[in-house]
Amino acid sequence: MDKNTIEIENTLDIRDMSIDDFAEVFHLGEQLFTSEYSSSMYRTWDEYEITTLYNSDSDLCLVADLDDEIVGFVLATTVDKTNSAWKYGYLVWIGVRPGIQKKGIGDSLFNEIKKRMVEQGVRMIIIDTDADNEAGIRFFNKHGFGNTQKHVYMTLNLAKKTMGRKSRK
Repeated sequence: MDKNTIEIENTLDIRDMSIDDFAEVFHLGEQLFTSEYSSSMYRTWDEYEITTLYNSDSDLCLVADLDDEIVGFVLATTVDKTNSAWKYGYLVWIGVRPGIQKKGIGDSLFNEIKKRMVEQGVRMIIIDTDADNEAGIRFFNKHGFGNTQKHVYMTLNLAKKTMGRKSRK
């Protein structure tokens, strides 16, 4: 652990997200989840992600404060499956402000969300990310995630006009 990590951990406050934090968390997500970073994450990050997760599971929506400024967040939920004895945790979003990543803030957020999920009876945490998100995959591997599987992401642009067909009236 380097000196910067120790300094941040001593002044870092992981706390419940409040409604007053929505705008700041949203704008931080806009900085992180850009089309250059990930085309699929960029398309799914919006203000409804925050409000929906907060309204369904506010205990699993956390922010990291450093010197009274939000520098990171984690948004998660739990899933109870019918006919399953297991309760699943789904870590939907985690992010740390550019320029201060790899200093323990993401680790602190993850450790707190994991602790809360265990307290809620979660037996398995699930995440998904782009297959080319090497930093994210390294982060989750470091925290014990395994069984990495790639999935196919496809789109169908319905706004694109079909070439060579005339419309019928």
